[in-house]
Amino acid sequence: MSVTSILFDRQKNRQLLLLATPMILSNITVPLLGLIDTAVIGHLEHAYYLGGVALGSTMLTLIIWLLGFLRMSTTGLVAQAYGANDNAAQQQLLAQGSLIAIILGICAIILQQPLLELALSLSDASDKVQFYAQQYVEIRIWSTPFALLNLVLLGWLLGRQAPKAAMWQLIIANSVNIALDLLFVIGFGWQVQGAAWASVCADISAFAVAATLVRQQLLLDKQFSWQQLIKYCRFKGMSGLLSLNRDIFIRSLCLQAAFSFMVFYGAGIGDNTIAANAVLLNLVLLISYALDGIAYYAEAEVGKAYGAKKPKLMTDSVTLAFFWSALTAILFSCSFLLFKQPLIAMLTNIEQVQTTAMQYSIYLVLMPIVAFNCYLFDGVYIGAAKGKIMRNSMMLATFGVYFPLWYLLQDMGNHALWLALAAFMLMRSISLGAHYLLRLRHQLQG
Repeated sequence: MSVTSILFDRQKNRQLLLLATPMILSNITVPLLGLIDTAVIGHLEHAYYLGGVALGSTMLTLIIWLLGFLRMSTTGLVAQAYGANDNAAQQQLLAQGSLIAIILGICAIILQQPLLELALSLSDASDKVQFYAQQYVEIRIWSTPFALLNLVLLGWLLGRQAPKAAMWQLIIANSVNIALDLLFVIGFGWQVQGAAWASVCADISAFAVAATLVRQQLLLDKQFSWQQLIKYCRFKGMSGLLSLNRDIFIRSLCLQAAFSFMVFYGAGIGDNTIAANAVLLNLVLLISYALDGIAYYAEAEVGKAYGAKKPKLMTDSVTLAFFWSALTAILFSCSFLLFKQPLIAMLTNIEQVQTTAMQYSIYLVLMPIVAFNCYLFDGVYIGAAKGKIMRNSMMLATFGVYFPLWYLLQDMGNHALWLALAAFMLMRSISLGAHYLLRLRHQLQG
């Protein structure tokens, strides 16, 4: 089948839309939540409130995203088990992933103080920004076990190609967060503490919804029993999951090193700069979560292709996903070009922050074009459970491009951070795309 026939194949496009659309809609609620946080806090009197939430949420995002392998590895391995019609393997992955999530969540709570002190020591932010960052983290950290369990449950639902179930988990939870944000911060006047408590309640709500949806899926399996699921909660037979988790953890560590460096170094430039970067990075997240919806389609279909040993399914799915990703990226770039000023004004009414954000808005326009391919191929390699390739690509982009380029351009201040981030995304796109064309697409055939 030619590329043209794939792109215009009704059935394949319908399958992509059925899998991707619920995740795009639900994923957009995630950065929308960040945008609401930013907008609510950004309309308080001083920039240091927004800076404190930006710094505090970055610390927690660092923890959650570093442990994002819980979702990625679960999705990839469950998708392969789903393609092979292996219900027992799917249930075992659910139990073992949940066990790892609970242990890591408890560790995060126990180690919260040294982790917080370490993170604050790496930032040159003002005393007030650091104070409100600490206030935010000390509340939000208590929902970490629920947040990590949500990653596992979401990954399991996606691997079983149940995107509508995953969609409702995210939409309901983030709607709770947005409503409580408005109530706690504006209604009760709790400021930064209100934003933190809203997020805690949202994480718990997300877990309640996800657990209900997973239970419904489990009851559809033949020969399912709760006793057997509990027996799967052991470390025996977990080597494949742990190995994949290790590689994706290193990949996530590099990714967070890049984004966290941008926040922490920007804090040293000034309160207005860290606040402006927070506004722009939330819009960048809007891009990533929308494009990740298409990447989830690639994860599910590539994983299914590997499990069922169908190479043509993989190549057709990747080709179609690439087309839709590119189209979405172009639409985002055009939208940011035309509406960047009102979008920034919507997120903050602090004039100095608006002016600073506009100075760097060109990077917002360019980011979808340079980054869409890396989001897509992250999905491809998660579905194929090729963690080492993702790890190596990310290490090359981080230590071969991002930090060296920033070092060479650091006299340019905040421009150096944004140029380094754009080059970092581009290198990920090039390295993963090249590996797919030269190696991965031939492996199932060989």
